[in-house]
Amino acid sequence: MADADFPIERLKKRSEFLACAQAPSTAKGAVVVQARARADEQPLVRAGFTATKRIGGAVERNRAKRRMREAARLLLPRFGRPGMDYVFIARGGVTTRPWDRLLDDVKTALLRLAADRESPQASGPRPPSTDRTP
Repeated sequence: MADADFPIERLKKRSEFLACAQAPSTAKGAVVVQARARADEQPLVRAGFTATKRIGGAVERNRAKRRMREAARLLLPRFGRPGMDYVFIARGGVTTRPWDRLLDDVKTALLRLAADRESPQASGPRPPSTDRTP
């Protein structure tokens, strides 16, 4: 894929983050990525970043968000889809994970979300799970 030429903006309002929380998500390594298609026709990608107190103190949370922002800056132009909102959520170990592995986690999550969105099953309801393990 070639680099995309759509603008990337930041999600800043709580309501935007909550809307993404209802959308499909995937967890890979040290990051969870949620992706939501917007109803507007603007060809831009918006991204938000969050880290809970379970990650650590303010310094650790800020470091986690900085690392995820940089990974998104590098990968969203290539693997993001126009008209989508993405929320990146830090998981344990995001601040200590080697940079190459963090980039791989983000890339894999973005590709998985894009593949799920393009699959024929994505448009219909999901069948109930048959796994009944206690």
